[in-house]
Amino acid sequence: MECRIGCGACCIAPSISSPIPGMPDGKPAGTRCIHLTVDYKCGIYDHPDRPPVCDLFKADPAVCGEDRQEAIILLSMLEE
Repeated sequence: MECRIGCGACCIAPSISSPIPGMPDGKPAGTRCIHLTVDYKCGIYDHPDRPPVCDLFKADPAVCGEDRQEAIILLSMLEE
């Protein structure tokens, strides 16, 4: 599956334990990454400091569901 442009669920729902530029301690689950733009795109997508965990995440129907709201729910459930 291709990533849905403007979804951003993976930048909100899961925690990220690795450092992110501007977020040296990573981010807690349910917290919006500071690099997520107002239109739900990654502001550092092509930046070399983008965390490897972000680069390795691949869209999949099992975690992305049918739409952004379902993706938030599924990723939040996995986080728990």
